[in-house]
Amino acid sequence: MLNQYETVFITTPVLSEAQMKEAVIKFKGIITDNGGEIVHEENWGLRKLAYPIQKKSTGFYYLVEFKAPGALIEKLEIEYRRDERVIRFLTFRMDKYSVEYAQKKRSNKVEQKQQEAK
Repeated sequence: MLNQYETVFITTPVLSEAQMKEAVIKFKGIITDNGGEIVHEENWGLRKLAYPIQKKSTGFYYLVEFKAPGALIEKLEIEYRRDERVIRFLTFRMDKYSVEYAQKKRSNKVEQKQQEAK
């Protein structure tokens, strides 16, 4: 059985748009190549960090929600650690309540966009 996870990684702010996309493609590839299935993703863009990391005060945030076997998480996190573009990451297993909450949040966003379009 596959668990559902959410991972957020922060890349260094000195990356170009293309380099950021390249990093996203790499990590999504690691997930899908190892039996994972991407449920949702969000580019949160350049944001201020709560505290400086490696003398940087901002970073590009990216969230990926996915279903995968537990063994994949270790592989993914090793790749995060090896990649010099990534300055921080966090992955956690979503319980049924966080899965429901995330789905509800997404459907609310869709409804808002539809209302705004009218």
